[in-house]
Amino acid sequence: MGDGVLSQDEINALLSGGIPDAPAGEPSSGGGELSEQEIDTIGEVANISMGSAATTLFSLVNQKVEISTPVVSETNWQELASGYDNSCVVVRIGYTKGIDGSNVLVLKENDVKVITDLMMGGDGTNTDGEISDLHLSAISEAMNQMMGASATSLSSMLNKMVDISPPTAQLTDLATIDGGEIDEFLKGNFVRIAFKMEIGTLVDSEMMQLYPISLAKEMCGSVLNNMESDSNSTVDDGVAEAAPAPAPEPAPAPQAAPQMQAPPQMDPNMMQGQPMQGQPMMPYMYAPGPQVNVQPAQFTPFGPGFAAQFAQENIDLILDVPLEVTVELGRTNKTIQDILDFAPGTIIELNKIAGEPIDVLVNGKYVAKGEVVVIEESFGVRITEIIKE
Repeated sequence: MGDGVLSQDEINALLSGGIPDAPAGEPSSGGGELSEQEIDTIGEVANISMGSAATTLFSLVNQKVEISTPVVSETNWQELASGYDNSCVVVRIGYTKGIDGSNVLVLKENDVKVITDLMMGGDGTNTDGEISDLHLSAISEAMNQMMGASATSLSSMLNKMVDISPPTAQLTDLATIDGGEIDEFLKGNFVRIAFKMEIGTLVDSEMMQLYPISLAKEMCGSVLNNMESDSNSTVDDGVAEAAPAPAPEPAPAPQAAPQMQAPPQMDPNMMQGQPMQGQPMMPYMYAPGPQVNVQPAQFTPFGPGFAAQFAQENIDLILDVPLEVTVELGRTNKTIQDILDFAPGTIIELNKIAGEPIDVLVNGKYVAKGEVVVIEESFGVRITEIIKE
């Protein structure tokens, strides 16, 4: 302190031979095993890969999704548990190809309920009750697709194929569980990447991604090596371009200048993820191509009755094609809870009245109505009406 007086925290730290503890909720440096350059690199990698994951989540929940503002730090399980909601859903994803290790995603319980309800076709407000196996299964599938898209982005940045294992999800109380029960790397210091996650107007929260420090260093090394290789390649190309050019040949006769093509439009759905901060946009380069003489195709008109004659002559070719005939007794709608309550003896009421004709479908298309008959020991259908459109 500037006045030479030590605070109580500093006195305790000196007595214990350490440094003052970080305030609750604020991760410490975790020993400072990562350099500033590695922390910045991890943040950029996470920003790009989670941008791809946000686009995938958008397609699952049909809501605008933004996962941005990664904050990278080193921490341990005690600090993590003290600064986050105790009741969380923890999803573990292992890497099976390209890089060695695993990562863990931590989501708040209510966020998982909202995502599950949206995936099931709801409006995201059905969040009552406790987390069930249905919630865990749904969030595992969502994370599988999101981290699959993230692995594709990692493959491009690391210049090698990256693949993941199927995620496993569990409801966890961070304050009462040891991180080592989830993954071995959570026993010591690890990398914590906190993302701001927004889903429409329903979720404005935080999601965390946890990495082993060794895996983070491996990714940083691969990314930095690729950047250095690209830089050296660019320098070599510049030297090659500076070489003296051969004497020009006589110019050919002038031709009409070809029209420039317009750049392709970007899909607005692909802009859900946050772009890499400070990354310049590369301009489109167009090279004039050879002129092509394009003329409309000319076809000989068919004579009268050609279609009927063609159909009559070729119908025999498809007479032995098998078609699936389905008899539909009736339909109804049930909630997931009703279906989970099914048991032997449960009666399901259909939308058909007793004695009403049943529907006959061929390859899923309604073609007739009929009535049920019994032929010896089998059921059958007597056609009573052909449906004509």
